[in-house]
Amino acid sequence: MKNYPIRRVSVTVVFILSAFFSISAQTDKELGEAAIQSLTLFKQQRFVEAIPHFEIVIKAIPDNANARFMYGWCLVVKSKQTEDTNEAKELSAKALDQFVKAKELGLKSQENDSLIALLSGKAVPGAEPQYSQNKDAEKAMVEAENFYSQSKYDEAIKSYDKALALDPKIYRAALGAGDSYTAKGDWENAEKYYQRGITINPNLETAYRYSGTPLMKQKKYDLARDRYVEAFITEPYSRLSPRGISQWAQVTGAKLGHPEVEIPEVTFAADGKAVPKVSIKADVDWESPWLAYLAVRETWKKQKFAKSFPNETVYRHSLQEEAEALRAAVAAAAQQKSPNKQFELLGKMDADGVLEAFILMAKPDDGIAADHPAYLKDNRAKMRKYVVNYVIHQ
Repeated sequence: MKNYPIRRVSVTVVFILSAFFSISAQTDKELGEAAIQSLTLFKQQRFVEAIPHFEIVIKAIPDNANARFMYGWCLVVKSKQTEDTNEAKELSAKALDQFVKAKELGLKSQENDSLIALLSGKAVPGAEPQYSQNKDAEKAMVEAENFYSQSKYDEAIKSYDKALALDPKIYRAALGAGDSYTAKGDWENAEKYYQRGITINPNLETAYRYSGTPLMKQKKYDLARDRYVEAFITEPYSRLSPRGISQWAQVTGAKLGHPEVEIPEVTFAADGKAVPKVSIKADVDWESPWLAYLAVRETWKKQKFAKSFPNETVYRHSLQEEAEALRAAVAAAAQQKSPNKQFELLGKMDADGVLEAFILMAKPDDGIAADHPAYLKDNRAKMRKYVVNYVIHQ
């Protein structure tokens, strides 16, 4: 979600109906339906849609702390999605009332306490610095986040700027200022601060993704696509990084999908021999080319990994190993004139210089993913090329 209000606070509410409230004794059909619908929508992160259902529940069961907390959370999210500043402030104030009431009703939750502190502008006693070791910068950030949560964007910007002046490395300060300018419809300044965030830490996806929102609002779809691609390749294993490009595709009508290549899943016997988990299908002429793939994987397990990664004591499946194994399969397929088109596709990606990017983005496991940061550092253009030319279909 783009304007998610409290990024540093995670929701760890247990979504168990009995822990929320009991409806077994209720005879009101409307209440029962509202209870189920509110929880379902909340779990699906469809917070704004859940609000009217929570209102029914709160009215019928006003003393349930968990219901109050979740209702308050939904109100905060809605406050960040409205363009009416006065309405946003009213929603924030209403949300604060819910969190305070939840605490009074006995809810013991760090999330709830943090939200009260954020919306009221009061520090959490004994809390560790969340933004900076510079005490004045930390104080400015707490103030900025408080203003932002109340949709007081001009005040928030001043505090974010103060924090950045005291500690220029606060990533969240740059994002917060960018978000504030986005909420005000000031696209030029929003861009300036998102770019500042990217400069502070180019290896986080958030600033790239957030910077796409003003571009989308201006219908600068090609530029927005580029930002979303950067977010995706920067942190491809994050559940958040693909959201921007997915939303862009929905708006523009583009289709997204990695090339379809079926690579045998490999296990290793006690002697290090590579064995496919599923029998390779000779009827589609996979067997001989994939035997070359298996041979390379076996060599890496027995010998090459230790030589190539002398500082690692435990074998892992690496990007280098997978790329070499796939190239061996492609070469074997060409030599044998295999009719299997996926080897041609792998060869084409290799010729385009994006084979490693394909592996990292489409076929990673934990071992391969460990090589992503180093590869991205020197090959960002190749990863970008892979997504634009092979993942996006228009």
